Amino acid sequence: QVQLVESGGGLVQAGDSLRLSCAASGRTFGDHYMAWFRQAPGKEREFVGAKRWYTSSIYYADSAKGRFTISVDNAKNTMYLQMNNLKPEDTAVYYCAKTTRWISSWSTPGEYPYWGQGTQVTVSS
Repeated sequence: QVQLVESGGGLVQAGDSLRLSCAASGRTFGDHYMAWFRQAPGKEREFVGAKRWYTSSIYYADSAKGRFTISVDNAKNTMYLQMNNLKPEDTAVYYCAKTTRWISSWSTPGEYPYWGQGTQVTVSS
């Protein structure tokens, strides 16, 4: 079984930065992918970025490129999302997700069976 716990959300002003964390426990060995998604009120869950563990492969959504950076700490089984120059449209609940099998579409929520509880990010203008 896999457990994911996000933290680091909060209320910030436009232009500020935040770093979200996603700590994984349970099955943390072997090939797997971890991803960040977000969901704003009334909208569908949106892909932000993903990383294939133990590789340098990272994939970002166009909305995240240039402002968001994914990194990992293998020793802590933790993934981070550094968000810079935040905008009001970044306001959403941010979720981390994980799969322990090979997937063809990193950006599809249905490919990830394990999800955290989410952390709220609110950006005021």
